[in-house]
Amino acid sequence: MDQAAQAKKGKAIIIGGSMGGLFAGNLLLRAGWQAEIHERVPGPLSDRGAGIVTHQELLHALKLAGATVDETLGVSIPSRVTFDRQGRSIAELPYEQLLTAWSRLLGVLEDAFPARHYHHGKALARIEQDADSVTAFFEDGTQATGDLLVGADGIRSATRAQAMPGIEPVYAGYVAWRGLVEESELGPQAHEALMERFAFYLPPNEQILTYPVAGRANATSKGARRINFVWYRPADEETELRRLQTDASGRHHAGGIPPTAIRPDVLDEVRKAATDTLPPVFAEVVHKTPLLFFQPIFDLECERMAAGRVALLGDAAFVARPHSGMGVTKAAYDALELTEALGSEAGIHQALARYQAERGRFGRSIVGHARNMGACMLANPRSAHEREMARRYRDPGPLMRETAVSLRYLKLDQPGSTTATASTRP
Repeated sequence: MDQAAQAKKGKAIIIGGSMGGLFAGNLLLRAGWQAEIHERVPGPLSDRGAGIVTHQELLHALKLAGATVDETLGVSIPSRVTFDRQGRSIAELPYEQLLTAWSRLLGVLEDAFPARHYHHGKALARIEQDADSVTAFFEDGTQATGDLLVGADGIRSATRAQAMPGIEPVYAGYVAWRGLVEESELGPQAHEALMERFAFYLPPNEQILTYPVAGRANATSKGARRINFVWYRPADEETELRRLQTDASGRHHAGGIPPTAIRPDVLDEVRKAATDTLPPVFAEVVHKTPLLFFQPIFDLECERMAAGRVALLGDAAFVARPHSGMGVTKAAYDALELTEALGSEAGIHQALARYQAERGRFGRSIVGHARNMGACMLANPRSAHEREMARRYRDPGPLMRETAVSLRYLKLDQPGSTTATASTRP
C-alpha cells in the first residue's frame, strides 16, 4: 500500500518490540496503517532461553501477520504423559501440538516487519495526547507523534504507568525455574521418556513439565533438538523470593534477577532439590541445564485497556500465569482485534471502546483460568474455591487436558470459572 493510502488510515506508535509489538506492527501495516515500533533495548533482543507452546489460533495469527509458518517453525509431538516419583507413566493423553522456541517465533515476526520502521534504544519517558494526536517522548530526547499509541511493552509497561498509573502485577506465591538442555546431552532413559512428548510430574505443592523444542540455529531434526523444562516451586515473597533475588554482592533485584547473577549456592540448592524431589529423568534435565534461571509468577489485570488514544496490548494489560500457555497467543489476538476494530469503527475512540470490551472480557477469563490452575501450588488454599481448584489440578487428567491447550478445548465463561470440553484432540 502506498504512503498516501497509509496516511489516510493513520499512524500508530508502538511501544515495545517483542512479540506483541511485532504482531501489532505487522497487522497494522497490512491493514494500511503507518506503524513504527520503538523498543527500549538498544540492540537485538536476546534469546530468552524459553520454550513456546503454539496453538492453531497462534499459527493463524502468524499467517495473517505475514510471518512464514512451515515445518521449520518448531517440533511436533503426538501426546502428553504424567509420571510418578519412580518415573513410571500413570496417565497419557493423545494431543498433537507444535512446540517452538521464543527466539524462533520472534525471528519470523521480525522477518515480516520492515527493519526501517523498527527503532532500538527508545525508552519511553512520557506520553502527551490531545483530541487529535498522541506523542511519545523518549529518554534519548527524541519524540514521535501519531494518531494511536499501542503499549506492547510487557508486564512492567512504561505505557501503562503513564496512561493508567497504580496498576501493578500481583505476585502469585511461587516461581518457575526454567532451562534448556541439548538433546544430545540426555541419557537413554531421559531421551526415551521426554523427547517425543509433553511430560508432567506433580510433587506436593509443585509441578514440573518438559517438552522438546528446536535446537541451536532452530534445528528441528532428531538429535539436534533441545528439551525445555518449567519447574514451579513455592517461594514466600518476603523471605524466600527476596533471598532468591539477592546476588552475591548483597544487591536485591526486585524487578527480576538476571540469570548470570543468581548465586551459586542457590543453584546448588535447586539441583539438590531436583535429586531429592523429582523422578530421575526430570532431575537429569535440571542438572544438565547450562543456564538455570527462574521467573517469579504474577497476575495482572487492568480494568481498562484504553485511555484516550492509548491502547494496551498483551502483557501490558493482562498477565496470565504460564499454565495457560496463552501469553503469545493472547497478544496476537489483542493485535488482531485492535486492527479489526480500527478498520470497522468510525473513529479511534469508538474502535478502542470496542477493543477494550472484547479483549478485556477475554483477558479476565484467561487470568482466572490460569489462577485456578496455579492453586495446586498453594500450601494453604484460603477459600473453598481454591481448595477445589487445587484438588482438580492435582489430577493428571484435568492437568493434561487444560495446560497450554487450544482455546477450542476450554470454556471460559466468567472470570474465575474454567471447564474443559470433552474433546481432547485438536
